[in-house]
Order: sequence, then structure tokens, then C-alpha cells
Amino acid sequence: MRRIAGIVLAVLLIGGVVAAVVAGRQGDDKGTATKTVRGVIGSEKSDFFADPDVVKALAAKGYTVKTEASGSWAMEDLDLKGYDFAFPSSSAPADTLAAKYHARQPLPRPFYSPLVVVAHRSAAEVLAANGLAVLDGKGKGTLKMAAYLDAARHDRTWQQLKGAKAHGELTGTLYITSTDPETSNSGALYLAAASYVANGGQVVASDADVARTAPLLHKLVSVQGAQQPSSDSVFRDFVSGAGNPLVCLYESQVVSLLGEQQGADDLVVLYPDTTVNSDHTVVPLDDAGRRLGELLSTDPTLRRLAVRHGFRPQGDSAEFVKATAGHTAYLNQTLTGVRQAPVPTSAVLHEMARRARG
Repeated sequence: MRRIAGIVLAVLLIGGVVAAVVAGRQGDDKGTATKTVRGVIGSEKSDFFADPDVVKALAAKGYTVKTEASGSWAMEDLDLKGYDFAFPSSSAPADTLAAKYHARQPLPRPFYSPLVVVAHRSAAEVLAANGLAVLDGKGKGTLKMAAYLDAARHDRTWQQLKGAKAHGELTGTLYITSTDPETSNSGALYLAAASYVANGGQVVASDADVARTAPLLHKLVSVQGAQQPSSDSVFRDFVSGAGNPLVCLYESQVVSLLGEQQGADDLVVLYPDTTVNSDHTVVPLDDAGRRLGELLSTDPTLRRLAVRHGFRPQGDSAEFVKATAGHTAYLNQTLTGVRQAPVPTSAVLHEMARRARG
């Protein structure tokens, strides 16, 4: 009997140890578990969400984020059932998605980035010599939008510009490469900035305004031929030396490139004197998506990492200025001399893009 009792006691003790170990493991798992949230994002934020430090910071707050890239304006044609959030590159497509999916306002807007035009140095110098730009040192300057649009209106070629003959690569019609405005946010915002200037410093708001500016916007787009669906593609082409010497994209992409300390030898960043900010806006499709959007807006670590990827956090310009102090040769940190144009409504932008594409 004593032997049987000893065996039973030993089994109970072993069972207790096993139960304790299992409970401890379950407790550890619970402490490190993350909630997976899925979202559709603008392609310019792909590197941000893929950054191991961003992944780690999100995990520390309890999130694993799975993303798929899409053109911001193309998101409204996607079936977002099963996703927790959409993250287009500006407020106009975000507002359209919010109305479609009945997302509660206000929408989180963690960060923003102004549109800029990147140029090869030879192109920037020729623009400056002909009154189309003003250079501030070797790496940055201001694009004079009214003068550029006048050149576009009159089908000006590079060969007609003083000094261009010294640069064999500067040939053909003078134009800025942009993305497809019907699917890509940067292309649509390029039209928004151009239309504001062409409309006498007034936002395009009526059918008459659209009709008045449509011929010029069509010229800006049609001269490009086939357009890329994302600004990542056109920037890669520019950095590799392929394609057009003038490209419209986001300042954040330039900052990210400078942070990697590559491809800046022949780079000049031109800030249009009238531009548009791209307000990256989270459209929460459920509570998890809203919590993620608010976290991106408020968490100090994630804000710092957003700056590392070139974005300007909402509400505190000092964060961006401090983080980019080493790149002042290329960046207009305080956007001095840059006017921010209001963006037309989503419906007006769609019509402008449709007419521009012809």
C-alpha cells in the first residue's frame, strides 16, 4: 500500500510540475502575443511598414500589421471586406472611403509630406537660367509654377531654353513626369496644384473651373504618354538615370533616399512655390484599425520612425527639422516661400483627372 501511495504521489507531483510549466508558457505567450491587423496602403509607405524597427515598435504595442499596396485612388474600387484599415496618401480618397464604409470621424492623420519636383542638376540649372526656377545652393531650389505652366501651355521644348544645348540629355518637350492621376494620389495632387495656379489662385470647385483648366491639365498629362501607377516606380527610374529629368513625387521619398546616403550626387530638389500637402490618412474599418491609426499619430517611437522615412509628423515641425538637420542642402525644412494650395473635392479631382487623361 505504501508503494502504491508513493507512486500516486509521484504522479501527482509530476502532473503539478507539468501543469505549472504549461501555465507558465501560456502566460508567456499571452504576454508576447500580438493582434494581427490587415490594411491596404499607398505604396510610398511600404518601406515604413516593412522596417524591422517599425515592426518591433508595433509588436511592443501588441500589433502585427500586414499590408498590401495600392494606388490611393484605386482603393475605392477594391473590396475591403476583411481588412481593418485603409491608408491612402491624402484626405480626398480617404474621405471617399470613409463615406463608403461609414468610418467614424475624425480620421487619424499621423503624418504628411509636400509634393516636390526632383531634377537632375543640369535640368535644374537650365530652368534657373530661363526664369523657371530659383536655386538655393547646389541641392535645392524653388520651381516657379506660373512660369512653368506658361511654358507647358506654349509647348516649350528644352532646345528653346538658354543653355540646354550643352546637355545632350535635355531634348524634346519640357514636362514634369507624374503618376496616373486616376489611380495615384501624387498624380492627382499634381493636377490640384497646377489647377490652383491656372485658376488664378482659386481652388477648382465648379464645372466652369474644371472646363477652364482642363486644356492645360490635358497637356501636362498627355505629353507624358503612358504613366506609372505609383510614385515609387517613377522615383526608381529617376535615381537609375532613366526617363525624364523632372519628376513629381513626395518629399518623404527624397528624405528616405538621403537617409540611405545614396543617389544624391546629381539630385536637386525643387519645391514648387505653390504645392499641395499629402495628408496620409488612416480610414479605420473597425476598432482595431482606429486604434492603430491613433497609435501611429501619438506614439513617440513610431513618430520618430516616420520621420526617418521622410514623413512630417502632424503637430510638431521641430521633430522633422531636428531629424533632417544633416540634409539642409537638399531640403526646405520649414517650407519657406512655399504656398499650400487647397485640394478640390474628391468628385472634382476625379473629373479633372478624367479630362486630363482624355
